[in-house]
Amino acid sequence: MVKLVKMTGGVLLACSMSQFPEYSQQYVQRLGGAVDELTTVVQDFDQSAQVTGQDREDALLSMQGTEFLSRRQDDMRRTITRQEELTENYAALQDASAFERLLSISKFTDTGITERTWDDFQPAIPLTVDGLIFTVAGYLAGYAAVGGVTGLRRRKRRRRLI
Repeated sequence: MVKLVKMTGGVLLACSMSQFPEYSQQYVQRLGGAVDELTTVVQDFDQSAQVTGQDREDALLSMQGTEFLSRRQDDMRRTITRQEELTENYAALQDASAFERLLSISKFTDTGITERTWDDFQPAIPLTVDGLIFTVAGYLAGYAAVGGVTGLRRRKRRRRLI
């Protein structure tokens, strides 16, 4: 029975991990789209600033005097910061292998992109070498994790009997 439970844990984690390469690829595609759109907004803002003889910071500082302008200034600062962060994340992930993306999991930080990717995610059959390796690694990790938990329970039971 314990072996069946361990095998089930292995299979479940194998199935989950086999999907990481596809999920990460879809996340990076969405991330690239977000970077493109945010870059357009920031470039438009910078161009408007330049036409009026200002740099970005001067243009942002000029957005004062009314509640609306102050809110727009805050919005633009957040947009610029987000564009910079996502551009950095995209640069780190775009050419990375699935293994490198797993090691760079901290670059999957945008909750909006994460949620939309997950909402539209369709599981993929792992027909690539990466998918196969993730499947095997997931199976072994799941098998070992369940085995560790059941092993601890058996040791506790044996101690009680002694």
